[in-house]
Amino acid sequence: MVRTSYIHVMGAEVHFTACGLQGFYETPLGAVTRRILRSRLRQVWPELAGREVMGLGHAGPYLRLWRRGAARLVLAAPEALAPGDRRMAPWPPDGPCATTLAEEDRLPFADMSFDNILMVHGLEAAENARRMLREVWRVLRPEGRLLAVVPNRRSVWAHLERTPFGHGQPYSRGQLTRLLERSMFTVERREVALFIPPFGLRPLLRGARMWETVGQAVAPQLGGVTIIEARKVVMGLIPPAAPARVRRIKVPAPGWAVTDEAKVRLVRSRNAGGMAGRTD
Repeated sequence: MVRTSYIHVMGAEVHFTACGLQGFYETPLGAVTRRILRSRLRQVWPELAGREVMGLGHAGPYLRLWRRGAARLVLAAPEALAPGDRRMAPWPPDGPCATTLAEEDRLPFADMSFDNILMVHGLEAAENARRMLREVWRVLRPEGRLLAVVPNRRSVWAHLERTPFGHGQPYSRGQLTRLLERSMFTVERREVALFIPPFGLRPLLRGARMWETVGQAVAPQLGGVTIIEARKVVMGLIPPAAPARVRRIKVPAPGWAVTDEAKVRLVRSRNAGGMAGRTD
């Protein structure tokens, strides 16, 4: 009876809201997903000591990885995740609230406010991905880093709505790379994760580590998500001003304009001609 109820819950569609996402991470499959992704994110950014970090999207389950060392941690959630009364659970749950609701193309932060930005459940749900990335670029400091977790178009996860990764716009690795490069980022690192099938069966969940190891070795293109790190590009964005070129314009003297020196030469020429023409 317990098993039947459990399968029924996991078979339902996950609503792409803050409550729906939180509900997914409270299930056994969500807990395994969180553990796998936290491990991979920690490998990419082992330490962020003294850095100012923002989480964008539903990044709360992962942002606390750097809570001890970071100088500041802020969670910005798109308003689409909080429909209706637009309320969200405070984050972190055991400290002063550092959560804000924000429009994806109007983040409430000044230019160059953060050193690192973690984006989870953000890019695939964006109404305009280019505008969202432009805002991310704006609030990042020069050489700042973006780390995004995005559903992989080729994976089973992207085609089943029972997990958050089955909602919104999935991306192939090539599409994601081109999108970031067109948004003034340079891709530094690409990885894949979540090779475990997106089903809440306990035998599968117990073998999650084996699924990750085998999947990385045998079929890396089928991972459920792409983890991509990109660096903000500043140099070369605005080409330096070219030195002013001096243009020499030759203006011919008008026929009626005769200088004083030319007048003197003309008089001397006439005088010389007159002397040559005399016979006496």
